[in-house]
Amino acid sequence: MPWESADAGYGPRAARRAHVGPYEAAVPPPIADAPVHLPSATTALVAEASAEVARFDGETHAATTSFAALLLRTEAASSSQIENLTSSPRAVALAELGRRGRANADEIVANVAAMTQALQVADGLDGAAVLAMHRALMIGHMPADAGRWRDQQVWIGGGSRSPHGAAYVAPVHGRVPEAVDDLTAFMARDDVPLLAQAALTHAHFEAIHPFPDGNGRTGRALLHAQLRHGGLTREAIVPVSAGLLADTDRYFQALTAYRDGDVEPIVTEVAQAVFPALASSRRLIGDVTEARAAWSERIHARRGAAAWALADLVTTRPVVDARLAAEHLGVSTVNAQLAIDRLVEADVLQQIGHGSRDRVWQAGDVLAAMERFADRSHRRTW
Repeated sequence: MPWESADAGYGPRAARRAHVGPYEAAVPPPIADAPVHLPSATTALVAEASAEVARFDGETHAATTSFAALLLRTEAASSSQIENLTSSPRAVALAELGRRGRANADEIVANVAAMTQALQVADGLDGAAVLAMHRALMIGHMPADAGRWRDQQVWIGGGSRSPHGAAYVAPVHGRVPEAVDDLTAFMARDDVPLLAQAALTHAHFEAIHPFPDGNGRTGRALLHAQLRHGGLTREAIVPVSAGLLADTDRYFQALTAYRDGDVEPIVTEVAQAVFPALASSRRLIGDVTEARAAWSERIHARRGAAAWALADLVTTRPVVDARLAAEHLGVSTVNAQLAIDRLVEADVLQQIGHGSRDRVWQAGDVLAAMERFADRSHRRTW
């Protein structure tokens, strides 16, 4: 493709020459009907990982307390960390309450919205569903591009002036809609093991790179949408990104290998990521369940009081204000405040700061459990 630089006259001659002339962009291969051949060891790994996912989903489905919202938030945070967007669980929870201003926390909240949207559209995975995920992710940060296929060339690596010297140059934007339609057809197949299919869908989506920004987070949201669409998960969201975080170099190398024609590494990486992700998720759920049981010994309220429902709420939304509590409990803000006060007396909630207006409270036990989950995500244990 020809390249015309907007700053062709800028810099020394040698530098200018490096950014002129034609460049090569990828042409996405059609995969709708492509045969998928995996080594027997990889197929066995996918089967074992899939069984673990199904078992975990069954555990969470049968539990008396739903931890789906907590798992979704940890996955959104882990997926964002892969893009070097890091923030504390408390900062993210504050951003969810509308206490904006910390850019990384705001973007992680947007990723929570994208993950939520991915699960909501999982019944109909097509181009419109992908656009909806991206819109939820980027509407607060790139409103002009949110939920729209890109209309410009993008590339990975190299310099920002031109695609010359880039590690990978994505397909030209005119090829994106057709490539996504082809990927949609691949997602509809039922002759590929679902976990492997989701991994390949994610890798191919990253190769198409259909947006100017947010491709990685949207692609990982799409992976979860496909697991839900295929029925491997019903209740839980498996924080696969937490499993990938321990060695992001291997993850990115697997995506590169896919673009070079080797499909096995990305399937292996995703399948292997399942095991530490589930082990860490079970510990997170165990930590929060243990904290909730301890609270029951300290909360003094009549049966059916709003304080008990609030205690359940903060296991998945560990930072609250009176407005949020009232909205989720279906009570007035006055009664929500009474419930908050009761949990403060029991040392379940602690006020953040010492102000008397616009007050916010945190469940320190839950935030600490989430911090430990994040710390474990950076250690590969398999």
